[in-house]
Amino acid sequence: MAMSISTIVLTKNEEKNIEACLESLAWCDEILVIDDKSTDATVENAKKHKAIVVERDLENDFATQRNFGQEKAKGEWILFIDADERVSKALASEIQRRTTNDERRTIGYFLKREDFMWGKVLRHGEQGQGMFLRLVQKGKGKWVGKVHELLNVAGPTAVLANPIQHFPHPTIGEFLQEINFYSTLRAEELFEKGVKVHWWDIILYPRAKFLQDYLFKLGFLDGIEGFIAALLMSFHSFLVRGKLWVLIKK
Repeated sequence: MAMSISTIVLTKNEEKNIEACLESLAWCDEILVIDDKSTDATVENAKKHKAIVVERDLENDFATQRNFGQEKAKGEWILFIDADERVSKALASEIQRRTTNDERRTIGYFLKREDFMWGKVLRHGEQGQGMFLRLVQKGKGKWVGKVHELLNVAGPTAVLANPIQHFPHPTIGEFLQEINFYSTLRAEELFEKGVKVHWWDIILYPRAKFLQDYLFKLGFLDGIEGFIAALLMSFHSFLVRGKLWVLIKK
């Protein structure tokens, strides 16, 4: 018998993305949009696609927001998708098949992700190796971490073959805005945990990050797009540690 599937999408001013996202989720039994008080047409556009919209302050805590959505969901399986992601027909079919036919011991599935950046699929570097636990039996997983959050499950997991399609950062300017936002949250989270940072961390870690993504993870094979992505992710590492150092000094 087919298992019911609920999808949870977190939003904040995602009017440019939300309709294409929800169109790719039309096969789900339930779509929950947890909206952080958007000021654009996000909510209106989501309701056009029969999504259930729940307004809730994010309060800079993505894990709590996702866990809230999971509590509200009615499906036997919960799929977590971001507004700038799409689920292909092949992935939708695989999800339905695996959640229905797999042995009941499997309680969670990792999904690969294809990043489409500036008209190109990045197949190498950090973006080309992404794999995320996004599909879980209801009540069997919990998100942790205010930012760069992770879904923890206590039981067997598997990996799906078909990837999520990801369309982040239409412009470098938007990429930089997002880096600034997330690096602030990450620095604050590390500060709350009592993590220390030294001057050499601020200098050396971003360089190591760039070398890892661009050389060791073969980001250079993605051309100039791979170089820009590796450079900006290195800049993210620099901002996290620089902002953490400022917080400690204060």
